[in-house]
Amino acid sequence: MSPGIRRVALAGLLAALAAPLGAHAQSVVADLTSHLVAITTGFNGTSVVLFGATEGAGDVLVVVQGPARDMIVRHKSKVAAVWVNTRQVTFTAVPSFYAIASSKPLAEIAPSGLLQLQQIGLDNLHLTTDRPLPAADAAEFRTALVRNQERDGLYLPEAGQVTFLGNRLFRTTIGIPANVPTGIYLVQVFLLRNNAVVSGQTVPLVVSELGVDAEVHDFADRYAFAYGVAAVALAALAGWLASLPFRNA
Repeated sequence: MSPGIRRVALAGLLAALAAPLGAHAQSVVADLTSHLVAITTGFNGTSVVLFGATEGAGDVLVVVQGPARDMIVRHKSKVAAVWVNTRQVTFTAVPSFYAIASSKPLAEIAPSGLLQLQQIGLDNLHLTTDRPLPAADAAEFRTALVRNQERDGLYLPEAGQVTFLGNRLFRTTIGIPANVPTGIYLVQVFLLRNNAVVSGQTVPLVVSELGVDAEVHDFADRYAFAYGVAAVALAALAGWLASLPFRNA
């Protein structure tokens, strides 16, 4: 976001807060310093700042979820001294990225029932399989799914910090890893008082490939066969060119 646009956004935020409160007034107003994360050649991760303000006292909780996708979890077993995939389970509509941040520890600002209802925290995510499973098997594969996502840095087990600047203004930094999936992310902002949500807002964040990388990726998706043929041809050409100096030796 350019400095000029950022100033306009901040001015709009402050104007909304300064306006007289009415039936449609919001108790929390928030925005991002940028609504687009552009993935180009050499992208190694970045961060986006969420800033906002509250109308009155309260605690702020931020939940960031990536686009939902089906994910396969495989279980390996040793067969004849070789480890092979013997079982697999598909989880449907799983957040591809998940992170939270709060102004205080979750246990201090929200009861467990509320956290479960709003799916706040990794333990409270509703992860469903494409077919019924025994409870023990479902729990085993669910643990493996979360573990894999944590290992890849796409699920953050520890809550980030929402910092208040004075009594009303707040901010937090959302880290975007290098291997982040593309798509539309939803940044949910909750204002809590007395262990209850009193206001909320959702801010979109787009993660997208740009430039030559995006064009190649799009071509590979749309024309998979042609892309495969071109890749083989280029590899053969590269091998032939590499052999030319040795032919003349």
